[in-house]
Amino acid sequence: MEKLKSAIPETLKRKIAESTVNDLHSTCSSLLQFFQNLPLFHQMVRDLTDPEMALCGKSKEAAMEAKAKGNECFAKGDYSNALRFYSQALRMAPPDVEDKEKNLLATLYLNRASSLHKLGFFLESLRDCSRALILSPAYAKAWFRRAKANSSLCNYQDAINDLTVSLKVETSLSGKRQIESELNMLLDQSRPRSSAIEKPNDDSSDEQLQVELQCVSTPAKGRGMTSFTDIPLASLIHKEDPYAAIILKHCRETHCAFCFNELPADTVPCMSCSIPLYCSLECQLQAGGQDFSKYKGEHEFPEDLSDVLEQYIRNVTSPGISSSNIEHAEHRHECLGMHWPAVLPSDVVLAGRILVKHIQQQSHGVVQPKYHGILDLCQNYGQLSSDSKLEFHVYSMILLCCLQQFLASRLPLNSEITPEIIVLLSQIRVNSMAVVRMKYSDGKQPLDNDATSSVEQVQVAQAVYSGGSFFNHSCQPNAHAYFLSRTLFIRATENVAAGSELELSYGPQVGQWDCSERHKFLEDRYSFICHCSGCAQLNLSDLVHSGYRCNRPNCFGVVLDSCVAKFEKEKLKHVKGPNSLQDMLNDDNIGRVASRLFEQTDYSCCFEPGYCLSCGSLCDLEASQKTITKAEICIKRLQDALASCETPTTFIMDDALKSIDILRTLLHPFNKRIAEVEDNIAQAFCSIGEIQAAMDHCQASIKILQKLYGEDHIVIGNELIKLASIQLSMGRKSTADNMNRMVAIFSRYYGSHSDIMFPYLQFLKREAGELV
Repeated sequence: MEKLKSAIPETLKRKIAESTVNDLHSTCSSLLQFFQNLPLFHQMVRDLTDPEMALCGKSKEAAMEAKAKGNECFAKGDYSNALRFYSQALRMAPPDVEDKEKNLLATLYLNRASSLHKLGFFLESLRDCSRALILSPAYAKAWFRRAKANSSLCNYQDAINDLTVSLKVETSLSGKRQIESELNMLLDQSRPRSSAIEKPNDDSSDEQLQVELQCVSTPAKGRGMTSFTDIPLASLIHKEDPYAAIILKHCRETHCAFCFNELPADTVPCMSCSIPLYCSLECQLQAGGQDFSKYKGEHEFPEDLSDVLEQYIRNVTSPGISSSNIEHAEHRHECLGMHWPAVLPSDVVLAGRILVKHIQQQSHGVVQPKYHGILDLCQNYGQLSSDSKLEFHVYSMILLCCLQQFLASRLPLNSEITPEIIVLLSQIRVNSMAVVRMKYSDGKQPLDNDATSSVEQVQVAQAVYSGGSFFNHSCQPNAHAYFLSRTLFIRATENVAAGSELELSYGPQVGQWDCSERHKFLEDRYSFICHCSGCAQLNLSDLVHSGYRCNRPNCFGVVLDSCVAKFEKEKLKHVKGPNSLQDMLNDDNIGRVASRLFEQTDYSCCFEPGYCLSCGSLCDLEASQKTITKAEICIKRLQDALASCETPTTFIMDDALKSIDILRTLLHPFNKRIAEVEDNIAQAFCSIGEIQAAMDHCQASIKILQKLYGEDHIVIGNELIKLASIQLSMGRKSTADNMNRMVAIFSRYYGSHSDIMFPYLQFLKREAGELV
């Protein structure tokens, strides 16, 4: 891509850099004309669209090679690597080839089922057996293996049915004797249990929307969302599936490419290419994959089967889902043996999905002008950097050439369509939402011995929600967005009066970053200057977040550096007089850290870098910063040890404790950096078994975070889970007060979905017994 951009003449680059939306027709026409005469451009398009050059196609040879490696590992008892090789073979295997008179996919699913069963993944083994039987219904070994999986799951009646069918279709005498032996053992211990045939994912909720919203327009922010009525705390106010979505590249191997949930051990690959992985047949089909049952082999069952057994066979060998029910298959146009979807940036591929969906929804085959109005989204093309404008121009033409392989007659390569793709790319940049999943620091839900697992949100996908994009940003939001599968849920986190705007956080919040950091992020990412209440009014968090301690004994005042002081001084422009300032100082703690604000008439003179906001003393910030930098070296050693899962040495621990003492001496007691280091030390103490010390440092961290975020923020809920984990590792139950606070916080943000989002919360509730 860099070679292609460097080939563009400088005069054309300048024209693009200076362009506005109204100039796009002209700039696209000029660039297209240049590219049409540039061999490098045509070579790049060929590289991206030629199936012969693609690395994502199916290959029987590659599949057989991986299968052979899997067989070798299985024979040695190395079931983990056998599982890995069989999964690799499934990803590469064409769906319509045979191996020893059996469908190759069916054989691979059965082999993987055996590995899964050996590893104790009984439900996953059962599902793989069912997939093998969808492809080869009369596969005796698959019925036998399915019986073993059902037996391990205590589904004895289903296991008996599986063995009965296996016995009917098995042709060898030795095979029949083995099946009869298993069947006789099961008949002695059978107890009816329901089957675990693969069922469609259903992790969404039937909870109904509780308010009616309206879209309004305001001079400052443009469109926004309000309610006709008062909204109670924790009310579900919005629920929406994406117009289009795409998994991020770094999550392709760990999360389902359709529902974005974490992949199980029995992944389902795309039937036509080797790029995406899915968690189930349903997700594979929903994304646009080929119908699994399309490759079902010919089969015959004995005529003496009972009606009950015939129905059982139909239930097992029919996937229960059909491609005819799929409204829009977002991956299908990418699934032609070409690897451009794997190479181009995610937002460019997402733009392709939106464009194809729009075309397929039209009653005729011509793309209408002003495509960008279809989703009714705002765009920020005029505020983009020169590099971004150039990239959007180049990618729009490459994407169009790639999509022509699927929609050649509907997408001519001309300067009428490329400007619309450029606008679409700029709309995606400012309107798409990051689909996130909860992740613990050690990669799993915390258990008794994982006392310091911390919760974080990890972005796994990018999606456009037409309705969700109407919610404006605030660094102190009154609504919270979260995701179950692909579905966006928005819930009020405060009591919101009728007519008040409902606002989300686009990322940064008060408490997380200081005002200067939030402004920079929002301007760079979304091209706007935030004027929300958190950025326009004085608040305790912004004053102390990165603040220094006053060097005068017994003074609790905060000292600001030049960057923070500049932004806090800017907030005073909203102050019209003492009464107005008093309204802004609605937190009693501000008086403790910045009492001079209540004493001065010229408020701006208080915000001088290096001067205490309470007593006015001058502090040597340069010397403090040098000392802190040295202390951070020791803290970094501790963090590196924790990151590599190493037990910190006594030397590292001693240095870290000395370093945090230095931070406490020089930084304000509410400075977030102290909270972060307290948390690191708590984790370190847990790793060496000093649980009481870990709990003390965890509580110290929480006390600071409560000042920065407020006591009812979701961050505090996450920290209380960590504290409860430490208490459990000490053999203690979490106090009733802490449990009630946790439940209240998670209910505020997730309502009835709290236990789905945080399964560990259920465990803590059970451990707390009747305390809640």
